[in-house]
Amino acid sequence: MDTFPFTIGETICLGSSLAFSGLFYYLHRKKAKVVSKIQGAPKLQVGSSLPSVLSAAGSNCLPYVVIEGVVQPVEAALTSPYHNELQGVIERLVLKEHRLIWNSLARSWTDSERVVLEQLHTVPFVLASADKAAGRVSVELPLQAVDLPLETVYERFQQTSHGFKDLLSHYLSGEKPKGFLETEEMLLVGSSVTGIGELAQRPDGTLCLQPPSNGDGYFLCLEDWQTVLSGLQSASNFWKWTALVCGFVAAVVVLRALRRAHRIRRLNREREAQRQEFEDYLRNHNRDEELPANACVVCLTNPRECVVLPCGHICLCFHCFQALPNPSCPICRGLIDRVVPLYQA
Repeated sequence: MDTFPFTIGETICLGSSLAFSGLFYYLHRKKAKVVSKIQGAPKLQVGSSLPSVLSAAGSNCLPYVVIEGVVQPVEAALTSPYHNELQGVIERLVLKEHRLIWNSLARSWTDSERVVLEQLHTVPFVLASADKAAGRVSVELPLQAVDLPLETVYERFQQTSHGFKDLLSHYLSGEKPKGFLETEEMLLVGSSVTGIGELAQRPDGTLCLQPPSNGDGYFLCLEDWQTVLSGLQSASNFWKWTALVCGFVAAVVVLRALRRAHRIRRLNREREAQRQEFEDYLRNHNRDEELPANACVVCLTNPRECVVLPCGHICLCFHCFQALPNPSCPICRGLIDRVVPLYQA
């Protein structure tokens, strides 16, 4: 093809569709890989038999395991500042400011929030068996887990009071403070936690659960491993179908551009055939004959040599037809679809 078959809009749409399709497919494959790893990982319970499991594997490390246990602190646990009876091993305190922002396009107030303060505290903890006497597994680097297994134990919203001057300034500025939301989340002592990661044995014989050295997902969750697996499978399927949709959009753009290019190429072939037909006519025409009275209305020299369709006017020579700035009939100004040579006997 002589010209680039895609318009600027189609090029942008095609490029973005292919880029998003590749990104979403990568996310799908990443989730699917984790799903496959979890399905093939050993399913263990914290107990005295864990060292024998490592010995049977012939190594002091299992690259990927699923292990369930009860959370217990190594030393002193964290105490909630709002509920003294609650103790945990991970605590997150968040203070958020809520505001109403005026949306001039929607002509309404929309809610927005921003984190003013966030504090995260943790103490060393282990996963123990239910009877607390059959072995322990230390949990290393819990903050590197995909999602922290925290429960909301406190939440309070403090509404901001406003005076008349404040309300007036809010309407003028387009921002209205609503208040502050305080939340406390904790991983409580005694919670049943499922850990998915690398199980290793230290030189002193103690066991620890740590992030996999090969970069696989590290999970700590309050649900069982089947629930975690189901969530990962749903996420994998979502990214797969999103990648397919983006790929379908890219295919539609390519087919549309190819169809237009084929139509343009066919039209050019038709015009080339018409031009060749007129040239053949001019070569076979006797140029020494006296010019007819019905001369071309444009050059007033050459005879009228073509019929303009669909209006049917006979008013042009072929050279003047080719020189027309717009494909319109000089007589009626109608759009010219095609022309045919005029054969006079």
